[in-house]
Amino acid sequence: EHDIALVGEACDGLKGLELARELKPDIVLMDVGMPVMGGIEAARTLLAEQPQTRVIALSTYSDRRIVLQMLDAGALGYVVKSAGRDELLRAIRAVANGRTYLCPDASAVLVDSVRRKNDGKLPSADRLGRREREVLQLLAEGHTSPEIGDRLNIATSTVEVHRRNIMRKLELHSIAELTKYAIRNGLTSP
Repeated sequence: EHDIALVGEACDGLKGLELARELKPDIVLMDVGMPVMGGIEAARTLLAEQPQTRVIALSTYSDRRIVLQMLDAGALGYVVKSAGRDELLRAIRAVANGRTYLCPDASAVLVDSVRRKNDGKLPSADRLGRREREVLQLLAEGHTSPEIGDRLNIATSTVEVHRRNIMRKLELHSIAELTKYAIRNGLTSP
């Protein structure tokens, strides 16, 4: 293609990272399953050092966990290796223009993941502020409002306001539900 130039190729993640540091390409096609250093770690390291570089993940699989980890590492694209040349070119051009590109397999995995995550589950703790999370954790560990107030250097009445807000945001109706929620979502230890 006249608008795309291959400037380097590497056989493992560490060499790929070194090459990207040296050549500073606009886009890196990163194989997820490379030896020595995996693609997820290589992408995360590269993007921490060169945030202007754009990464497209290449993988044999569109496994939910891998797709999410690669996107979390900063990849803007995800294409399965079985995709055709045209799809790979679409991904490169989309990412070059600042857009995200997910192949149909990866898109389907993410849509399914979101549906399952929201299916019959309580609202996400992402709705909570930092202080509300702290109060939730301490409540779930069995601390009283005055103890929490002392620990966080806030008034007991402020702890109670946070507790009410937490319960409203998470649609919970008792301290027992709040404790179960915190444990199930890894916000405290059982």
